[in-house]
Amino acid sequence: MAKESGIGFQVTIDESDGNARDISNDITSVGFNTMQGLQDITGLDKSAIERLGLLRDGELTLTGVFNDDSSKSHEVFKDYYTPVSGTFGRTVTVAISGQTVTMDMAIESYNLNRASDGSLTWTATLRLDSGTTPTWN
Repeated sequence: MAKESGIGFQVTIDESDGNARDISNDITSVGFNTMQGLQDITGLDKSAIERLGLLRDGELTLTGVFNDDSSKSHEVFKDYYTPVSGTFGRTVTVAISGQTVTMDMAIESYNLNRASDGSLTWTATLRLDSGTTPTWN
């Protein structure tokens, strides 16, 4: 496979009604992080650190332009505290270059910012909440 740019990212997130919404057109910047906890298990008999892999996690940070049209970013995030089918988790799908990862995530924050030039933007942070490891397909 050849090296590629990040052009063509697609982000789909469930709205509070449970319907998936593609909000990619509203997003201007995305950060996706999968991480794993590590425990230092180095014994006194070692001269280098030993580590044991622990639980995995996922985080999605998004920045975008305010859009309150039906099924767009503001509609997805404005009721982030409203449970979908009894859970706060939203199904999130990130796709790029034919690779897709789907996760259940909780929306930790949704922040609006009106700059001095009049621009209205938002940031949102989502974190894994399902106990299921994010896996690319």
